[in-house]
Amino acid sequence: MTELLLFTGVMALFGLAFWLTTDSDDDNGGGGLMQPVLVPVRRQR
Repeated sequence: MTELLLFTGVMALFGLAFWLTTDSDDDNGGGGLMQPVLVPVRRQR
């Protein structure tokens, strides 16, 4: 029983680490939050 709990815990930690590294929101990958893009705006005088 102890081995099963240890194995489950290790697999959960590996899964969490994999999920956190592949699902970053700051890479402009198209999902989640993206960095704002500055667009020049023309003004008439």
